[in-house]
Parts: sequence; C-alpha cells; structure tokens
Amino acid sequence: MSLQMLTVSNNITLIQPGFSLMNFDGQVFFFGQKGWPKRSCPTGVFHFDIKQNHVKLKPAVFSKDSCYLPPLRYPAICRVKGSSESEKTQYIIHGGKTPNNELSDKIYVMSVVGRNNKKVTFRCTEKELVGDVPEARYGHSIDVVYSRGKSMGVLFGGRSYMPSAQRITEKWNSVADCLPHIFLVDFEFGCSTTYILPEIQDGLSFHVSIARNDTVYILGGHSIANNIRPANLYKIRVDLPLGTPAVNCTVLPGGISVSSAILTQINNDEFVIVGGYQLENQKRMVCNIVSLEENKIEIREMETPDWAPDIKHSKLWFGSNMGNGTVFLGIPGDNKQAVSEVYYFHMLKFAEDDVNEDQKTFTNSQTSTDDPGDSTPFEDSEEFCFSTEATSFDGDDEFDTYNEDDEEDESETGYWITCCHTCDVDINTWVPFYSTELNKPAMIYCSHGDGHWVHAQCMGLAERTLIHLSEGSNKYYCNEHVEIARSLQTPKRGLPIKKTPLKALHKKSSGKIFTPAKKSFLRRLFD
Repeated sequence: MSLQMLTVSNNITLIQPGFSLMNFDGQVFFFGQKGWPKRSCPTGVFHFDIKQNHVKLKPAVFSKDSCYLPPLRYPAICRVKGSSESEKTQYIIHGGKTPNNELSDKIYVMSVVGRNNKKVTFRCTEKELVGDVPEARYGHSIDVVYSRGKSMGVLFGGRSYMPSAQRITEKWNSVADCLPHIFLVDFEFGCSTTYILPEIQDGLSFHVSIARNDTVYILGGHSIANNIRPANLYKIRVDLPLGTPAVNCTVLPGGISVSSAILTQINNDEFVIVGGYQLENQKRMVCNIVSLEENKIEIREMETPDWAPDIKHSKLWFGSNMGNGTVFLGIPGDNKQAVSEVYYFHMLKFAEDDVNEDQKTFTNSQTSTDDPGDSTPFEDSEEFCFSTEATSFDGDDEFDTYNEDDEEDESETGYWITCCHTCDVDINTWVPFYSTELNKPAMIYCSHGDGHWVHAQCMGLAERTLIHLSEGSNKYYCNEHVEIARSLQTPKRGLPIKKTPLKALHKKSSGKIFTPAKKSFLRRLFD
C-alpha cells in the first residue's frame, strides 16, 4: 500500500467532484468535467497520463460514427466484455448530471476503436430503451450479471428531481430518492423491466455495488428521505432462463454505514472500499476489504493507509477508481494562502502494477463517484465555483486553452446534434461556418412547434441572411418546416397610402402657369 501526491500539469480545473475514470487495457481516461467541452477537446474525454507523479490530460477523439456524449457527472458506470475482439473492453454509462444541472436518462456504450502514438479514438453509441425506462437520475449504480449464457444489466438507486408539479422556484433543483426498484436492462434488445423487491424499502444513492456472476451486492448508501446511511447489505440474484427472468433479494448481516465510497479491485476475489462519509460532518477514514468466495461475501477492516495531514483535516474528499487496485483522490486546496491550487490530488495504490487486467474488473461494479449530498453542506461540492486554469495543452497538437469563465448555459444549443436527415456537420471538426464564435458551428433556431436548433451550414443560409436573422426578432423556419410555416402565416399589413389634402394641393398649384384645359379642370375640382 502506498500514497503518493500527484501534480496535474495542465487544465487542473477540469477535475472536479463527480468525474469518472475508465481503464481500457491499462490506459486510464478521464470523463465528466464540470462545464461543456471546448474546442481544446470537443469530446470531453481525456487520456489520464501519469508519469513520475505528474498527470497530463491528453484529449481523446470519437470516431465519425459516434453519437455525442455530453459531460456527465455522477453517472452510473460499469465495465463489460465487448461483443468482438476489437472491442473487448466496453463501458456502460447511464444517467448523470449535465453542466446545466439537467439529468440524463440515456445509456451510452464506450469502446476503443483506434490507437496511435498521440491519440486514442473511441466509439460512443447510444442505446434506446423500451418498456419500463428508468427515469433520469444520478448517484446510482449499474452492473452486469451473467446467467445461463446470457447477460443483463442491473440498475438501482440514485436521486432525481422532484416531479414538475411539485417543483417551485425557490426549490427548483430539489431532489428526492428514486423509488427502491430494480431495473433489468437487456443491452442487446434495449428492453427494460422493473422489479419491486419487498426487502428493499428505501431508495439509496451513492452506495457501493459489486457484481459477481449472477449476483449483485449493494452496500451502504444514503437516503435523503430519512437522512441516514444504513448499514444494509443486499444480495440480489438474477436468474435468466428462457422465459421471464427471476430476481430475488436477501438481506445479509455484516454491512457498513458509508456513502460516496470508492471501490477498487485488488485481485480476483478481493475488493477495497476507500473513502466516503459515515456521518453528515465526518469522513470515513477506515478502509475495508471485501472478499467474495463462491456465494459468500465477507467485509473486514484493513490496515489504515498513512493519510497525509491535509487529507485528515479536509472536510471534503472525492475521487474515482483507476483500476489495477489504484484510487485517485482529491481534496480542496488551502484557500488561506495567497496562491493555492484548486485541488490537491493523491494516488492510493493497494496492488502491484502487474495485476492481470483481464481477470479483474469484469465483475467489478460501477463505483459511487462522489456524493453531492444535497442535504449536507460539505458534500454539496459540485456547485462550488473556482478560479480558472489558463494552461494550454502541451504536445505537438496546437489545442486552444480551456477557460472555465467562457462556459455558458447551453441547454438549448445542441450543436453536436443531427439537425436534419442531410446534416453533415462533423462533431470532431470544430471549423466555424459563418460564425463569430470560434468554438461551435453557426446555428439558427427554427420556430416550428416547440422549436429546435439547426445548423446554418445544413440549411444553406447565406452569411448575410444568418446575420439578419440573428440580429432581429424574426422567426425562422428550417427547410423541413418552411412550407408548413408559410401556410400558417398571413400577409404583412402594408402602410396606408399617404394622401395630400385638396386644399394643400390647391395652395401648391397657385402661381403656376397651366394650360387652358388644366385651368378648367382645376376650377371644376375646387368649386
């Protein structure tokens, strides 16, 4: 066991509570920055390159057949076996918070499709679900179980916003526990089914989950409704026969009270639980070894790491599993100093570096990243604001610097979207098209129905037309809806014709020389 302090050499402000780390064959990748991706890395996924205790974030790219993956904090993540040799390692990502504090209900699958000396290329695909689709949430877990030659995803817990009818302005972002339901998700066919187990009475978030074969163990967690961290330990077994799946739950003794803990695997049968909170105002400094043998689970305390003084005295800590029995930890910097880092980072190792990766993490669950703890001030860390980091990416590629102050509310501007069936905007090519903004293609808002954003490039708008529509309050309708919109419009009301009064006309005509015929006409007109 060793604890080492790390130095982040570039873009340290990207690493804030709620991020996730993914280990692809020994290479660690960072995902879930706070804020929307910038031109420096439009995918928001970075290679977590650690050399001699220095961390450098190197941008990763997506293949052209990928969908856009927004930066999600506090999602549920698990590692699974890929369907082919080229994609032998995949990660499932569900839920999480966007930088606008909107919650996601989508499922994404991440896999590596290309590597070279400078970059790693990912493929990201979105899985459509039917049936009992889980509501948007964060702080939950997703695991994969295997039974009778088949596999199934198991989703549980988390938090979600209160129903729209109950949300008021003063408490618009108030969250509540999700219902204590178990969701079985078939990733191949996109089917989702809900199971209600009487043994699980409370909704839990930021718990620890471990999957082994056909069983998922759920440990700890936090309940907003009761404001407790129960020492529960649930064993959920999933049987996948040819017909309807069977799900049963057993309550086991020996659980521990903890939320927001990090789980890492040190060998085939042993995991370590690190960090987390045991009370509203107290971190949990004890680590536990979780042993899985056959169908039994044992949890026991282990030797406490030699925590550094700044870790002991900090009220907040967060982090994620790096794989290979290693945990990445962060604590706030000392703001009493004139110049201080936003966060200090440490790497805690429990296992040797030569652990067989293929034997390890396919049974590992999504680790609870970090509890935002809406009910506890010290855990509500994802809403903290910090100074920016203006250090650019190093390397041969000339990436623009990342500036957090440039972030804006982009809940509506989905410039990575496919705006029409002929849309050909490449999400990996940030070349502006008629745009004064250097970080996204120009867009215009179609006013049809509820409205939607479309690329000016795909609509064939001239630059002058784009500027005219952007400056004024005119409604614009895209190519798909322009004919519908025209049929709904009425002609503009023209200005009334200005008529000159007859007396003014007579006055203007006095003193002028007219022909006898015109004089006779004017005399009859004014008499």
